[in-house]
Amino acid sequence: MQLRSYLPEGSFDEVVRYLQQYKVHLTITRKRETILGDYRHAHGSATHRISVNGNLNTYSFLITLLHELAHLFTYERFGHRVQPHGAEWKDAFGRILAEFLLKGVFPEDVRKALLRTLQNPAASSCGDEKLLRVLQKYDPPKAGVLLVEAVPEGALFRIKGNRIFRRGEKIRKRYNCEEVATRKRYLFSGVYEVELVEGEK
Repeated sequence: MQLRSYLPEGSFDEVVRYLQQYKVHLTITRKRETILGDYRHAHGSATHRISVNGNLNTYSFLITLLHELAHLFTYERFGHRVQPHGAEWKDAFGRILAEFLLKGVFPEDVRKALLRTLQNPAASSCGDEKLLRVLQKYDPPKAGVLLVEAVPEGALFRIKGNRIFRRGEKIRKRYNCEEVATRKRYLFSGVYEVELVEGEK
């Protein structure tokens, strides 16, 4: 089954058990810039639907899939009566994440990062900078791509949409950067992926 190649070793059988038990239609999509995964609850004759970006490394893929399954569990129990990433979802995500942590499917550095977030999971792994930093180590190399924290201060970098920024100083956990075209300032996470603009500073 194609799904096996997207998952860490030792996680496939349990994932399939959940997908079959809840009759989930899983779609593996191309890279989406704004989301890693998505959940749509069952209604009428339609089944639960989950989509996960296929460009993720195996550990990010599994974490995203578990994130979306936690939405399914929360919906099954509470319907629309609770917040999407409220206490009920955090409890559901923490429980299923702990189950896979006990299976030993994550490398030690990812396991430690996940244990730190187990009590209060972020709404997205992208929102947990420490976890994101660890997961990025397992991404394949991307030509011409580097992290904002690796861009020299004063140098220019490009983000999606061909917007160009000048990297400024670090303010607490983020970098104060100026968009060249508009002179507006934006705060960037140090682990945001960008493309360096060679030439003038």
